[in-house]
Amino acid sequence: MIILSKLADYGVIIATHLAANPERQMTAAVLAHETNLPRATVAKVLKALAHAGIVAGARGAAGGYRLARDGAAISLAAVVAAIDGAMGVTQCTVHGPDCKRVHFCATRPHWRRINDAVSAALSTVTLAEMAMPFGVPLARPVAPREDNVSL
Repeated sequence: MIILSKLADYGVIIATHLAANPERQMTAAVLAHETNLPRATVAKVLKALAHAGIVAGARGAAGGYRLARDGAAISLAAVVAAIDGAMGVTQCTVHGPDCKRVHFCATRPHWRRINDAVSAALSTVTLAEMAMPFGVPLARPVAPREDNVSL
C-alpha cells in the first residue's frame, strides 16, 4: 500500500483549507479548530510549509497564515515534498544507489517508473482543485437536442 505520512496528509488538509479561503489569514489555532487537527501538529506543519515557501506568515495582532501564492500554482507534490521530502514508494526509490540490492534487483527500474508516475500524478493536482467540492469543476448537464432524438 502506498500511503503518505500522517504529517503530509495533514499538510494537504491545511493547505487545501487555506486555498479554499484565500481571502482569510488564519492563525494556527483557527486552522486547528476548523480542520479538527491538533494545534501543535498544525503549528509543526505550518512551519514546514512556510520553510518551503508554500505559506506565508505574518506576526502581530492581525497575524496568521495564508498561501504564499495562488492555490492553482501549488501542487500536491510540492506540499508533500515540504513535509516528507522526496517522494519514494519503495526504499530503493528513496535511497537510490545506496540500496544494498541495487546490483541484482530486477524490480528496481520498474519501481522508479512507478514512483515517477505517482509523483507526476501528485504534480498535476493543485490546491485550488483540492479546494473544489469534487476536485474538478462540475460540468453542466447538456440538455438533449430535439433533432437528435431516436425512436
